[in-house]
Amino acid sequence: MAAAFVGTWKLAGSENFDEYMKACGVGLITRTTANQLKPSQVIAVDGDKITIKTLSTFKNTEVSFTLGQEFEETTADGRKMKTTYKMDGANLVADLKPIKDGDSASTYKREITPEGMTMTLTVKDIVCLRKYVKE
Repeated sequence: MAAAFVGTWKLAGSENFDEYMKACGVGLITRTTANQLKPSQVIAVDGDKITIKTLSTFKNTEVSFTLGQEFEETTADGRKMKTTYKMDGANLVADLKPIKDGDSASTYKREITPEGMTMTLTVKDIVCLRKYVKE
């Protein structure tokens, strides 16, 4: 099922991203910069390993994982998390649990739509939508 996500996806639009970053504890300067970026996500599958690279002029990140297996990652905003990805129907969902007290749990849901890929980021009661088109 993850094969539908393979490819390069360019950010086309974003809703509520600043509020999401605030809820994650991201400072004003970083939020201002991040709100101006149009990152690409490069998603690849090699056997049971999935790799997601997020590329921008400000910062690049990369995670590699196997569905259902928890791993430690540092998010783009600097939070240290224990993350587990799974397929929920046709959606690729990440459950991020904080390692450090004071950080908040969050989820990422990627779904393929007729327009491209929508990524829903949730932390506390804040929901952000990031819409991507395939390059």
